[in-house]
Amino acid sequence: MLDLKFVRENFDLVQRSIAQRNGKVDLETYGRLDERRRQVLPELESLRSTRNDVSAQVARLKKAGEDASGLFEQMKDVGARIKDLEAELAQVEQELGQLMLTIPNLPHQSTPVGKGEEDNPVVSVWGQPPVFDFEPLNHWDIGVNLDIIDFERAVRMAGSRFAVMKGAGARLERALIGLMLDTHTTAHGYTEILPPLMVNTRALTGTGQLPKFAEDSFKVEGADYWLIPTAEVPLTNLHMDEVLDGDKLPLCYTAYTPCFRAEAGSHGKDVRGLIRLHQFDKVELVRICRPEDSYENLEVLTGHAEAILRLLGLPYRKIVLCTGDLGFSAAKTYDLEVWLPGQNRYREISSCSNCEAFQARRAGIRFKDKGRKGTTLAHTLNGSGLAVGRALVAILENYQQADGSVKIPEALLPYMGGQQTIKAAE
Repeated sequence: MLDLKFVRENFDLVQRSIAQRNGKVDLETYGRLDERRRQVLPELESLRSTRNDVSAQVARLKKAGEDASGLFEQMKDVGARIKDLEAELAQVEQELGQLMLTIPNLPHQSTPVGKGEEDNPVVSVWGQPPVFDFEPLNHWDIGVNLDIIDFERAVRMAGSRFAVMKGAGARLERALIGLMLDTHTTAHGYTEILPPLMVNTRALTGTGQLPKFAEDSFKVEGADYWLIPTAEVPLTNLHMDEVLDGDKLPLCYTAYTPCFRAEAGSHGKDVRGLIRLHQFDKVELVRICRPEDSYENLEVLTGHAEAILRLLGLPYRKIVLCTGDLGFSAAKTYDLEVWLPGQNRYREISSCSNCEAFQARRAGIRFKDKGRKGTTLAHTLNGSGLAVGRALVAILENYQQADGSVKIPEALLPYMGGQQTIKAAE
């Protein structure tokens, strides 16, 4: 969430930024509500001051044994006006607060201006796409042929956009999770967390999923619980309403969780395979740091996600998202896109974002330095390290062999019990 005073003092900048994001926010209503709030507050404060002064006079008159009835009558109208203004102020602030929750973060100055994904510049490319002497298959065909992915039974028990992983497919998914968590904790210094898979409305609001993305989230009927769309939510909200020790920043967390998304706006997209499911596995990275260090932390976090792709030997490219493709809470985002031979294209496998103080303001995450007065909003960053199902997809497609088998990347061999190849059952 943006600071109310900042929006007021930089109204034109906020308008331009929203336009660059292709966003639609009712800033006229914001202006009207903010103006009314600034009119009500001084009048209310003046009347309260008057009431306090008169109350002091009444006390003195009573102590002196004098008649104070005239002052009581005078205060009836003042009291009624105060009550009306307090009710109006509460309503205005409630509406203003809800409106502020719909305003996206401002893009960082280094975020390129553009209308959509076609305007996202490529920052770097790593690895060479494999060259096959046969026609490469899509992962859904490979998975079915090897009997490691079962879509039909998943549809029967749960509906579309679900999959059952079985045998070597299930083990490969588990192996990827193990490699990612071990690398991020041992080599990269993250603390592993096993968080709840359900959170309350406050937590989803704190990281920016609510109210904007309610349609894409799964709500538990009859309770204030939501299934998490990403471990970013519980990891960031670990420090909701806390004042952190500035000397201990950055705080770095990683977690493996299933993630749940309704994919309400993706009808007709990626209806086959594992790319866009309602339930999928992901290893998440979150960093909470000082404002002056946040862009250095973005480079570090993105590098940690890249390290997994390199360990797996998967060709990928790094792009920076333009303003028109930027996520709601992010000020700057790098996407890592892995090469998928079966689709002959790069597909997103990680999105690494600096949200600056946007989430911290919503969630109440601050830090304090010893010897300094007051507190400062922290900066929060998050990224996939990686999307596990998409990593599995990339392995199936990049490591497929002419005989229909799939080689296991060397980095995963210890996690696969030494199994080097996934072959069809004979």
